[in-house]
Amino acid sequence: MSKTKITIIGTGNLGSSLVKGLVDSGKYKPEQFTLTRRNLLKLDSLKEQGYHVGNNNVDAVKTADIIFLAVLPQKINSVLEELKGKLKPNQLVVSLVTGIKVSEIEAIIGNKTPIVRAMPNTAISIRESMTCIATTPSNQKYIPQVVEMFELVGETAVINEEQMTSATALCACGIAFFLRAIRAASQGGNEIDFHASEALKMAAQTAKGAASLLIANHSHPEDEIDKVTSPKGCTIAGLNEMEHNGFSSSFIKGITISAKQAKGLYNENK
Repeated sequence: MSKTKITIIGTGNLGSSLVKGLVDSGKYKPEQFTLTRRNLLKLDSLKEQGYHVGNNNVDAVKTADIIFLAVLPQKINSVLEELKGKLKPNQLVVSLVTGIKVSEIEAIIGNKTPIVRAMPNTAISIRESMTCIATTPSNQKYIPQVVEMFELVGETAVINEEQMTSATALCACGIAFFLRAIRAASQGGNEIDFHASEALKMAAQTAKGAASLLIANHSHPEDEIDKVTSPKGCTIAGLNEMEHNGFSSSFIKGITISAKQAKGLYNENK
């Protein structure tokens, strides 16, 4: 059991998903966390579970070993200004904020406190996140500590910091993209023969099985597709119809436009 004290600044959907996943891993207890949010009423359920909650960010970081920044990009500068001069060299800041670089955080709070960036997704709440982690050369020694935490709640990849915007689009936004694909599959199932609830269960489990095949077999999607497509069969007919209507190209364009949008989220609010 870890004795690390953790503060989450801005405990919205992502922040609350993170603490739930870490506690469910069995290595942390609710009382090790201090959670902040402007609207404390939205933290009532977490308070009842034993988490410390508050809306004073400066007080919240005083005894923390690790501080997660989980606010929106348009709010991060004001939060950093609050914390300026309040952080210690023995604390670690982990930024989950889209678009803002380590150097931009350091420009406000200084470079005495180490900073690492991480981009998980909301599947962190069930310990199935894909989390990308990056920092500057001077902070590299803190990467293993952050990787160890996030491996409790899913898979991790250490990448270059300039790739973090792309990671946001593929992994964080990607949750929504795959959910929309599952929704479309369930609607197709509803149209052909099944009640909506039946179709959704079938589509979701089929999607889970497809992803699990790739992970378990370390295979390429086309290798697995080849196993279920026979000449003049129904699978290839369906795949070709989807491609004729732009399935792959639409998915690719969605990811690239999300990356473009993510790149400007912080800068447009400076």
